[in-house]
Amino acid sequence: MAGRPDGGPAFPQPHGGDSAWAQELLDHLRPTGRDPRRLVAWLARTVEAAVCLLDARGDLLAGERLPLDAAVLADVATGRVSAAALDDGVRHVRLIGIGHPGPGPAAAAVLTVARPGPFDRHTADILAHTAAVLELLLRDRELAASGRRLRRATADLRLAILQLLMVEDTVSARRVAAGLWPGLLEEDTARVYVLEGTAAERDRLADACVDTTDGGALVVRCPAVDEHVIVLGPAADVGERLRSLVADRPGTFLGGSPRQRLALTATAYGQAVTALAVARFRPDRAAVYAARTRPVQLMDPAALRAWAGAVLRPLDALPHHVRAELLATTRLGLEFTAVNAAKVLGVSRNTVRARMDRVAALLGVDFSRLTVRAVAHAALNTAAAQGPYDSRGGAPQPGARCQLTELLRTNALHAWGEGLLGRLDDDGRDLRRTLRAWTAADAHAERAAQVLGVHAQTVREHLRAAEPVLERRLTSGGTDLYEAVLAQLVTGELPVPDVGLAAVPAPGAANPDQPDAPVHR
Repeated sequence: MAGRPDGGPAFPQPHGGDSAWAQELLDHLRPTGRDPRRLVAWLARTVEAAVCLLDARGDLLAGERLPLDAAVLADVATGRVSAAALDDGVRHVRLIGIGHPGPGPAAAAVLTVARPGPFDRHTADILAHTAAVLELLLRDRELAASGRRLRRATADLRLAILQLLMVEDTVSARRVAAGLWPGLLEEDTARVYVLEGTAAERDRLADACVDTTDGGALVVRCPAVDEHVIVLGPAADVGERLRSLVADRPGTFLGGSPRQRLALTATAYGQAVTALAVARFRPDRAAVYAARTRPVQLMDPAALRAWAGAVLRPLDALPHHVRAELLATTRLGLEFTAVNAAKVLGVSRNTVRARMDRVAALLGVDFSRLTVRAVAHAALNTAAAQGPYDSRGGAPQPGARCQLTELLRTNALHAWGEGLLGRLDDDGRDLRRTLRAWTAADAHAERAAQVLGVHAQTVREHLRAAEPVLERRLTSGGTDLYEAVLAQLVTGELPVPDVGLAAVPAPGAANPDQPDAPVHR
């Protein structure tokens, strides 16, 4: 029996005039018919026998389990013999080792056929052909499984790199990336993009992103949102390539961040998610984070940095990697829910809560207070963008003793706050009053409704109506909500919290289990 030119199993020509079975057997090699279980069932019907297919460990792959001589089965499975024939006076049994694509004589599986009558030449011919086809099917299945394992391992590595960047560990991220994607993170800056499609299509969308960027970007299936694909692109042309991809895929949206330092990947991710919300209303279904005026841009830069450094100073005594981990986790936890922050970081929700509780305790703040979260968010992002403030280097810089109230007391900031909130004044439902009551109630609709004397659903409807007017997401939490809170702080509609001087919260106070809490769910 001659072998195939590619080194695969040989296919002898069938003997005899009846070759209909050969055509039926070949049908099992068609793409729609490649199933070892169907083939084993076909063999049992064709040769009128009981058929069993076991893997190398003795587990049943197809057919029915048969009583077999353990020693003979072991000889065939280990490759000591390629086949065996048994006759116990009641049945005739053939065992055939199915070849393994790897090195060594061991079989990948053992095919056993038992029938009352002996195996004539016709039956033996069918059995030999079937064994050859089974080898192909099992080899194809193993190659497919290996491909899936490789793709899964590659996806896990991409996610691990992103998670390292999220906690500002750029050194480790570069070290991991260098082995598989040399040069990918050589630049110090990158943009982050978030693409949204359907959960069912996400794998194909991620593969399309890999092909489109031609290895010039880090493509990750978002661990927090099943419909999202995250792309970190250091190269300048990644954004245009992704825009072209989205244009050709109806129902797909793209949000992008401005270029940020790799250490600010978490910040860039939040900006990309914000831009994605805008992209849903754009004709081209794509948007980049808008460079609109931010409240921190209207504050004295030196005073702002000094204040942020003073707020975060209790963390300075921690080892650098611990401090960076706590700060990065807290920034994500304030921007998103604790559940989603945990998925993005690859840790448990309890770990996120524990880290945030530790930060809250060190800073002496209560993260259950919305105003505190908004102010802490400003301090954390200031430190991330400008680096930690060092008060030990010479004379204090201007505003080093500045309190938050002084920071917020500028004409430009007051004009910004009034301009933002004033957009709500034209609505007869008094949306501004609802927003003020809701933020004062730490974003709990039920508590705000009690203060206003309305139903909680009315509060939620007013908030949804305010979002397009303010051009900010309120109920989702994050930067947009915190800017609305800061606007109320600078206009005096909410009291300014004494961040850094507040009482240390009770254990668990930073994570109240409230249905409307925008963070820590």
